[in-house]
Amino acid sequence: MLVEGSIYVVNLNRLKWTGLTRRNFRALRYIREFVKKHSKAEKVVLDASINEYILSRSSDNLPARIAVCVTKLDDEGRVVKASLAVQVVEQGIKEESK
Repeated sequence: MLVEGSIYVVNLNRLKWTGLTRRNFRALRYIREFVKKHSKAEKVVLDASINEYILSRSSDNLPARIAVCVTKLDDEGRVVKASLAVQVVEQGIKEESK
């Protein structure tokens, strides 16, 4: 399925320096502010897939980054919807022991 919109990768590593309480909710607020800033929208609607992905992990274990697909809901671009695009996986090399 092809969706017209932009894909942003939001870095959540800076939130790992905050306290453990309400870290998930800070991450959701940070994603909303990031999308609002970069898409120049007045209102951002977060899809449930973002919420489920952030809350699926424990409160002290945020993902390092998240890819978000942003689509316009109205013609003028004042209201946008952000949904989970892909799960960004940490890139590392595993050594296989023989």
